[in-house]
Amino acid sequence: MKRVAVINGPNLNLLGTREPDKYGDRTLDEINWLVSREAESLEISCEFFQSNSEGELVTAVQLASDSDGIIINAGAYTHYSIAIRDAIAAIAAPAVEVHISNVHAREDFRRVSVIAPVCVGVIAGFGSNSYILALHALAGLDLPV
Repeated sequence: MKRVAVINGPNLNLLGTREPDKYGDRTLDEINWLVSREAESLEISCEFFQSNSEGELVTAVQLASDSDGIIINAGAYTHYSIAIRDAIAAIAAPAVEVHISNVHAREDFRRVSVIAPVCVGVIAGFGSNSYILALHALAGLDLPV
C-alpha cells in the first residue's frame, strides 16, 4: 500500500471558521476525513500533520522522506519559507503543493511560491477538493510501492 503524508501549515487549524468566503466552511478534520475516504479507494494510507510552526513543518517533511508522496499546504510559509523549500528538495518523496483558494486571483504576494519549484505540481483554487486532486495526482505517478 502506498503511503502519503498530508502536511498543513499555519492557520489551517482554523478552517471552518477562518474567512469562509475564501476557504469554505469545512474544518481541517472534515477535509482529512474526506481525503482518508478517497485514499482508501485508491489503496493509499495517509498520515496527517498540521502545525503553525515553521520548524515543525520542516521536521514533518523530513520525516515523510520515506513516504510515497507528500501533499503540502504550507499556508503563508509557501511564499517565503526557504527552510520548507529546502526540506522538500532534500528528500526523494514527490510533493504536491495545494491551496484551497486560488492564490493567483488574490494579493500579489500570494502569487509567488518558493516551494513550487521543488514540487511535482501545484493545485489551487478548488476548495477542499484541491487535496483530493493532489491525492489522485500522486496516485497517478509511477510511485514505488
